[in-house]
Amino acid sequence: MAMFVHLTPSANAARVRRSGIRADSHGRAPSLPRGIYCFPVLPSYTLTHQWLRELARRGGPRGLVAVHLRLPDDEPVTVGRYHREPLTTTAADAVRRVADMPDPRGWEVFVPRAVTRREVHRIRAVSQVTGWRYFPDSNGKAPCTCFGCRVRGEYGSQRLRQRRPHPLDGPAPASAVLLRQIAATGTPGDPEQLVQTLHWFGLRRRGPADRLAHLADHPAPEVRRALAWAVGKWPSRGVPELLDRLSRDPDAGVRDAVEWILAECRP
Repeated sequence: MAMFVHLTPSANAARVRRSGIRADSHGRAPSLPRGIYCFPVLPSYTLTHQWLRELARRGGPRGLVAVHLRLPDDEPVTVGRYHREPLTTTAADAVRRVADMPDPRGWEVFVPRAVTRREVHRIRAVSQVTGWRYFPDSNGKAPCTCFGCRVRGEYGSQRLRQRRPHPLDGPAPASAVLLRQIAATGTPGDPEQLVQTLHWFGLRRRGPADRLAHLADHPAPEVRRALAWAVGKWPSRGVPELLDRLSRDPDAGVRDAVEWILAECRP
């Protein structure tokens, strides 16, 4: 039997004891069904629980616990480094491959099914400061503040973004500053500058939709399309009416943008 450790919020411990581990995660291989991520139990405590600090960035308020589980040696799993194409193999071979690596940091094993209660060996507390964050060897390297890397609501994230603003992903300037930029472009306004300003409006959670409604009449379709993307997710007053107006735009690109927003972003 191969031994693995699965890290989960401590709030899930009672449920795991009662009914096992649910298959909630998607594997790296698109053809696989949902399952769970885990890591082989190695002689090194730090390597075994290396994912703890990274997962704790999105974990519950009471920290994470380690769930040790036993799987048959011939259990089909995938093994690989994160963000890379995994290898399909057996549980025993995955343990052997990871144990033989000189540096297994960043590797993970995916079990494409749920884990039953009988396969759970034990649940125990672990040190909450074990492992790496962001990526192995990240110490001494400036964290990325782009939209894809940052975690909204993470402790210190707003201060980090203000100290190291991303050239494309913010933080966005205040609405008053952006409105002055739009007014400074004149009438009807330079399309390139307006699209850039609307990009920053789109990074805000809400905004003055009524102050931007006049851009729905701009002669450049790229401005009208950028307007739809900028206000589409806002809960502000006047946004549904503005989107309804843009849904009848003569440009197909604007209509397609509104259709996607209404289908994916609006309640």
